[in-house]
Amino acid sequence: MKTPLSALILVAALAGATALPAAAEKADRDKPMNAEADALRYDDLKQTSVFTGNVVITKGTTIVRGAKVDVSQDPEGYQLAIAVAAPGKLAYYRKKRDGVDEYIEGEGERIEYDSRADLVKFIRNAVVRRYVGATLADETTGALIVYDNNTDVFTVDGGAQNRSAANPTGRVRAMLSPRAPPPAPGAVTSPPVGPVPGLRPSTTLGTDKK
Repeated sequence: MKTPLSALILVAALAGATALPAAAEKADRDKPMNAEADALRYDDLKQTSVFTGNVVITKGTTIVRGAKVDVSQDPEGYQLAIAVAAPGKLAYYRKKRDGVDEYIEGEGERIEYDSRADLVKFIRNAVVRRYVGATLADETTGALIVYDNNTDVFTVDGGAQNRSAANPTGRVRAMLSPRAPPPAPGAVTSPPVGPVPGLRPSTTLGTDKK
């Protein structure tokens, strides 16, 4: 039996385990979580919440979508969120980078977010994109992409799981735009509004196989 949407949102608001602090702007941490799904199973003893059926979770600037999203909380209050896509589709994750008009979005058959390590894993048919405003700046595809929100460093693995008609070798593919040049001497610029960190691919491929 499907639970009414209003009841889902009410339970999600009351259940601490359903909080999904996906890495995003610092202000997102204090924002309420809103969830939409066809059904919810919440276990207070185990501190787990399982949303199923066209799940959409938003928390501030962060958006997570999937056919199923499983959220668990450890005794210290850290959460592990796992979003799984429906067959033939991809789960989705998007968040705004802190202090800049940039957004990170990614897709994969499975997406895992570990709030303790502040890592996001995009697993199987993975793709991660960086947008400056509405303009696509970077795009990376692989079998496994691990994005570290603490350092803005990502690692990408290729392999058999990444093979397709368009990429029969399964090798990692990346499109990385050059950074804007610094202003000319004497040019008038607006005062900075905060740090502008850049995404940096790791010098070594990730070894965390899933």
